[in-house]
Parts: sequence; C-alpha cells; structure tokens
Amino acid sequence: MRPAAPVRHLEAHRGQAGRERQTGPVPDLVALDLPGGADFVAALTQAWEEGDAVLPVDQRLAGPARDALFASLRPARVVGRSGTRPLPDPLPTSEGDALVMATSGTTGVPKGVVLTHDAVAASARATSDRLAVDPTRHRWLACLPLNHVGGLSVVTRALVTGTPVEVLAGFDAEEVIARSGPEVLVSLVSTTLARVGADRWRTVVLGGSAPPGGLPANVVTTYGMTETGSGVVYDGVPLDGVEVRVDDRTGEISLRGPMLLRAYRGPAGETDPLGAGGWLATGDAGSFGPDGRLRVDGRIGDMIITGGENVWPTPVEDVLRTHPGVREVAVAGRPDPDWGQRVVAWVVPDPGGPPALDDLRALVRDQLAGFAAPRQLVLVQSLPRTAIGKVQRDRLTIPDDQGPDPL
Repeated sequence: MRPAAPVRHLEAHRGQAGRERQTGPVPDLVALDLPGGADFVAALTQAWEEGDAVLPVDQRLAGPARDALFASLRPARVVGRSGTRPLPDPLPTSEGDALVMATSGTTGVPKGVVLTHDAVAASARATSDRLAVDPTRHRWLACLPLNHVGGLSVVTRALVTGTPVEVLAGFDAEEVIARSGPEVLVSLVSTTLARVGADRWRTVVLGGSAPPGGLPANVVTTYGMTETGSGVVYDGVPLDGVEVRVDDRTGEISLRGPMLLRAYRGPAGETDPLGAGGWLATGDAGSFGPDGRLRVDGRIGDMIITGGENVWPTPVEDVLRTHPGVREVAVAGRPDPDWGQRVVAWVVPDPGGPPALDDLRALVRDQLAGFAAPRQLVLVQSLPRTAIGKVQRDRLTIPDDQGPDPL
C-alpha cells in the first residue's frame, strides 16, 4: 500500500471554510467508509476544507451494522471505495465540528462523540508539546483502527501540526516494523507493542488497558477516552490545559480541558454530557499517588464486591501476570451465593503449562490481600478484546465444562 504523503497544516484552510459557511448551507456529516491510507487522509482533508465534519466507519462492520450506524448518526453522505453516495434523512452538524466518533453505550446502540476543530487542535498541540515533537525531524506512523480515537488522533495531530505521517490500512507487525526508526512516533496498545517491540521507535504512545510492567523510557502510557479526543494524562501527569479531580466519596475521575467533546450525537439530536463548570464525569475510578500522579483503577462498574470487600480487577491482573504460567489474564466478578460476588480469573496459559489456582491465590495473597485472590480459574485460548486491545469484561464467560469448581 502506498504511504500517505506528508500533510500540510490545515488550520488556515479550516478557518476560511468556516467563514464561508457562515452565510451558506449548514455543514454536513460525511461518513468515510475507507481503509487507512492516502485516500482516507485526502477525503478527511477535503471534508474539513469544505467545512464538513467526518464520521470514520469501522471497516469490519457488516452491512446491517453499517446501516444501524448510519441510522443512528445520520450522516448526509458516505465516501467509499466506489465513490460518494447520499444518505436519507441527514442531520446537520454545527459550525466548527470536526469529527463524530462512534461509540456504544450500555445498550449497544451507536452514539457519536462530537469533537470540534478547536478540541482536535488543542489535543494535537498539547500532545505534541508533551512529546517534544519536531515536524522537521520527526514523523508519525498510524497503524491502529481509524474509527477509534486512539488511531485517528495520530492522523489529526499530524494534520494540525504539519508533521509527516504514514497511514497504514491496519496493523501488520512486519509492515509496522519495516516503517520504524529512531525518528518515528507510533501509537500502540499492549497487544501490538508485544509484537513489534519498543526499542525501534523514537516514542511509543501506549493506550488501551493493562500496560505491562518494566516499560522503557521511550514508552509513554496514556489515559483518555473518545470523549477526551485521545489521551489526556501521560504517565499519570495531565497534559497542559487538562484538569483532573477525584471524588473523595466515590473515587470517580472527572476531567476538564479544551479537548473535551462538545456533545453526544444520536438519531434524535444532541445531548450535553458535561456537568457544571465543564467537567466530564468519566465513570472511571482512581486516586492520586504520593508523587501526585494519577492511578486509574478501572471502570466503576468493574469493581468486585466480595464478602463486603472491594476488589479492583487491574491490581489483581498485574499480580497474576507475573506468574510464569500466565500469558494473558483478565479478572472480573461473577455472582456467588456465599460471597455476593467471587473473583474469577480468565487466563490464557503460557505454552509451557497452565498455572494452578492455588498458586495464583497464593501469589495474590502475598502481594495484595486474601480477599482479592481469585476463587475460580477459567482457562481460555484468547480474551475478548476491542480493536484497540481493551478487554471486554462483559464478554467473559464460564463454559459449563470449565473447572475447577469455585472455592
């Protein structure tokens, strides 16, 4: 696949297009049903220069899922490999909107996170400043799915700052390695980092969940979400312009900053998710360490309450991952008649042999607490993950024939 050429700075074009649209037709939402590459970048650039916003489409979606996405977010037209076609019943966007990123709530119905050009630019500048990116010496490689903000933000920050970028159609380890170099920055998740290594890059921006331990200095772990337009906390430290607070009672993390979303978009219109003062309640729990860095424990709904004790999956996973028989692991709670919930560990075993439940329990008891130790071990061939590597805990199941019985 031919690489995308270095892109030019777009802010002047965007501003001019916005001024022209003030007295003309309202902006449209344009769905880009294209794989990553030069054509995607060109279509995104054209839409922005015309004052329209863009909806990147997941290339894995089957026809009915695409139809559901379009019915929910109501773009005016779709740009695909075979050309452009109009869509019925479009819903306009607002002046200054740049992106609508599809995400699903608890119902699974697609909703859109609306990010403005100002938010995209703020994210690009804050990220580039923190990483000390020099457009004359450095370049980005985009290899994660572009329908996820962690993948697309590589492209948008390059567009905003004028940094060269190469956009791949997807993640292929050999292709990614072939494009590495000491001047290249790349955004990865833990599963992809393990396949290409860290030492061949100038900087690795690591998103997703459960970063491995012992990361080298050129790997920067990030915390953020679609609603924040990419990572906003790097190695536990907020980017410039980002404020973080943690609720003393619930432990919920809230964020505020210029890169936050403007609204949620759905079939009936828009809703504003921001609270008083422009704060976004994330639904994640965390705390500040003695060094002032933010530690994220996980989704509030992921907390396991077992025998009256609170157990966060992430610290348990971190401990279990140190066992030589554990290749991958996910921890979640499941109903239990005696304990309310029991701690269950889903483990992809190392080829050398699976771990024993008693050994895993002893490991957790020694490093955390007895109540945090798993009471059931489920051996699996793989863990259900999103396209950017996050474990989908709601899809973890226990086969009827899977033993041993819970303690």
